[in-house]
Amino acid sequence: MTASGVPDAPSAAPRVESYREIVSRLKAAQKPAARSAPAYSRFINRRFGRYLAAGAHRLGLGANAVTLISAAWTFLAIALLIIFPPSWILGIVIAVMLLIGYAFDSADGQISRLQGTSSPAGEWLDHMVDATKVSTMPLAVAVSFYRFDLIARGWLLVPLAFAIVSAVLFFCMILTEQLRRAHGTQSLAADAPGRPSWLRAVLVIPMDYGVLCLSFVLLGAPIVFFVVYTLLFVATTMFLLLALGKWFRELQGWARPVGTARDGA
Repeated sequence: MTASGVPDAPSAAPRVESYREIVSRLKAAQKPAARSAPAYSRFINRRFGRYLAAGAHRLGLGANAVTLISAAWTFLAIALLIIFPPSWILGIVIAVMLLIGYAFDSADGQISRLQGTSSPAGEWLDHMVDATKVSTMPLAVAVSFYRFDLIARGWLLVPLAFAIVSAVLFFCMILTEQLRRAHGTQSLAADAPGRPSWLRAVLVIPMDYGVLCLSFVLLGAPIVFFVVYTLLFVATTMFLLLALGKWFRELQGWARPVGTARDGA
């Protein structure tokens, strides 16, 4: 009420941002993908993640909640792989659930930038979920094929080795990026943001997590699935071996201050 006794005019309600406007803001604020990013991850998953991030923002969800939603979809799919015998229906359900979890994994980073809530704790949570799933999924494949006696026991070494390769690859990627940040060094040309390279995107398709998720559609034909899975393992292993050499040479090129000892020495 004003000093003259006249009631105050009602203030206008704050305008609610539309879903389309949120999507546009997300697109403008999205971190550019590396030029070497695989095709599905770059051109499909990031877009799906944007739509999910916009919906989560309208519902008032934060980045950490979205990360946990991603984990729920992913680990429920992995649990189904262990519990039920392979079939076409199960394979499709698992593939869809994994892809939804992957899209939410993209959404959490986008929503943190949109809301300005990026934090070390959020990054830690995201990496912990990713580290767990890259090791758990191949182990679940091994358990499933062993439990339902779908293949000769010797071939179970493939998913077991895949678990090791996936864990090492993920650790090396995260460690290298953290060392780059600490050293103040820009990423290598292939890893830097920029104009998409369709050639690179196609060449690294076997290492695309989205392609791995899609491969579970073949679960109704276990032998066919396992052949594809083995090829993905071989391609990922070759990529890791090449990447290790490249990353090590990059780190060797950085000057170490005189008198600085290696940690753990």
